[in-house]
Amino acid sequence: MQRHSGGHRAPSSPRAGTDPQKVRLVALAGLVVFTVVLPLTVASAGPVGDGSSEAVRGSRRIDDKATAAPAASRSASATPPASAPAPRLLGLGRATAARCGPELSSADGIEAQTCVMTQGEDTWARTYYRNATGDELSSALSLMGPGGRTVEINCVVGAGDDPGVCETPRGRTAGGVGAYTAVAEFARSAGSGPMLLRSGSEAESASGGDSESASGRGPESASGSNSAP
Repeated sequence: MQRHSGGHRAPSSPRAGTDPQKVRLVALAGLVVFTVVLPLTVASAGPVGDGSSEAVRGSRRIDDKATAAPAASRSASATPPASAPAPRLLGLGRATAARCGPELSSADGIEAQTCVMTQGEDTWARTYYRNATGDELSSALSLMGPGGRTVEINCVVGAGDDPGVCETPRGRTAGGVGAYTAVAEFARSAGSGPMLLRSGSEAESASGGDSESASGRGPESASGSNSAP
């Protein structure tokens, strides 16, 4: 009986202990589970630094849009509507009218054209000239208006061949513009020499050196100098 019972208890000892093969299988299964679960956990959590950086970038873009919106509204409000009328420039860009005689030239080399100029309420005389004589000349320019009123100015005409201008002071227009005439006389040595050319705003007032001088009509005299056109 002792042998039988002892032989019956012998096989139960391995079941009471731990099977090494099962331990290895359990450990291997646990390692596999840990290997699979760990990357998923890390991926779901995400790197802390990257997440905060993306959040900052997103807020900067929102701030940029928020900043651009008021700027756009300010520029839109600063731009006047297309239907708003443009301001008118009153009193600027007044046209100048000129009534000129023919272009004349003398055998001595003086060329001139004389005009009556009008701008707004002002009228004055102007003569354009070119002195190719090689000598300094003098020019007496007269503006004759209604009522026998005459204004005269004396200009020095340089010896150069460059174009020049001589004009009287401006005065308030009296009556019609057609009542004004202008005459310019060119002579040598400050008027002491013979008259070389007479140029007028009317065809009949222009002639050569033997014409009557306009300075003998009792003008109101003023001194002046020539200037470039």
